[in-house]
Amino acid sequence: MRKGMITTAAVCAVLTPLLWIGYWFWQSELLLSFAITAGTTTYHFVMRLLVGYIYDGRMHNRANYERRWFQPLRLEAGLYRFLRVKAWKGRMPSYDPTLFSHELHSWHEIAQAMCQAELVHETIVLLSFLPVFTVRWFGAEAVFWCTSAAAALFDLLFVIMQRYNRPRVVRLAQKEQQRTHI
Repeated sequence: MRKGMITTAAVCAVLTPLLWIGYWFWQSELLLSFAITAGTTTYHFVMRLLVGYIYDGRMHNRANYERRWFQPLRLEAGLYRFLRVKAWKGRMPSYDPTLFSHELHSWHEIAQAMCQAELVHETIVLLSFLPVFTVRWFGAEAVFWCTSAAAALFDLLFVIMQRYNRPRVVRLAQKEQQRTHI
C-alpha cells in the first residue's frame, strides 16, 4: 500500500499544475474542479504520509496502550455491533501489515503499534478539513467539503477498526506476559 500512496501523491502533484494551466487557458469550471480535486488529493496523500512518518519518528510504534485515551468506552461495543465492524474490518487495507503480524511481533508490540496507528488516523481525521479553509481563494466549496468529509470518514474507519480490535489484542498481550513471567 505504501507504493500506491506515494504513486498517487506523485501523480496528483503532477496533475494539479497541469489542470490549473488548463483552467487558466480555457476558463473551464470543470478543469477548475479537477485541479482542486487533484490538489486536495495531493494534500490528503502527502499529509497522510507525513503524519505517519512523524508519529513513527517520535513513537517508534511504542504507544502505551494502558493510557486512558486508548481504553474502550462503554458505548463502543454497541456502536461496533451497529456498524457491523466484524463483517468489514478484514477487508480494510493496511499501510504495513507486518506491524500487526504475530509471527514478527509480540502481542504487546502489536497493541502498541495499534495505538500509534489510531493516533495517526485520528490526527488525519482532523487535518482532513484544513483544505476547506482555502475555499475563499479557490471557490468550489462543495469540492473541498466533499473531499475533506470523504477523507475524514475513510480514516475514521481505521480508528474504529483499531479500537475494535485492541481489547482482544491487549488480552492476548497480558496472557503472553503472564506466561513469560512464570
